[in-house]
Amino acid sequence: MRLERTVRTDRPVGRVFAYLSDFTNTEEWDPGTVETVLVSGDGGVGTDYRNTSRFAGRESSLTYTVVERVVDERLVLRGRNRSVTVTDTMRFTALPDGAGTEVRYTADFDFGLLTPLLAVVLWLPMKKLGDDAERGLREALGRL
Repeated sequence: MRLERTVRTDRPVGRVFAYLSDFTNTEEWDPGTVETVLVSGDGGVGTDYRNTSRFAGRESSLTYTVVERVVDERLVLRGRNRSVTVTDTMRFTALPDGAGTEVRYTADFDFGLLTPLLAVVLWLPMKKLGDDAERGLREALGRL
């Protein structure tokens, strides 16, 4: 299952990247996030975060690890628990003439063998999750 959203802001790419590469900031822009805690690392590759989220009335935690970090271009984190693996990819593009930044956020969910079945059942709640996160991201980046 994949969620993909694109958000534009008039803020410079360096500022946007710095904000989003600190994954603890998900508490400010992802309405499903209850808490995100830095477990270890400095934000670079190998850094671990514990993210607790509420989705479809249930609370669950994932351990996210930064697996790729290219400053001002791309950030990839992989979250895991016993039931799901989520790969979050953020791509950052500086808009021409210093007009701001475009962020393309992709979240790929893998529930193992249950993925096809859950894709049907969770389609509407996942769409709402993506819409809410897009709105939260747009608002948070506007406040930078």
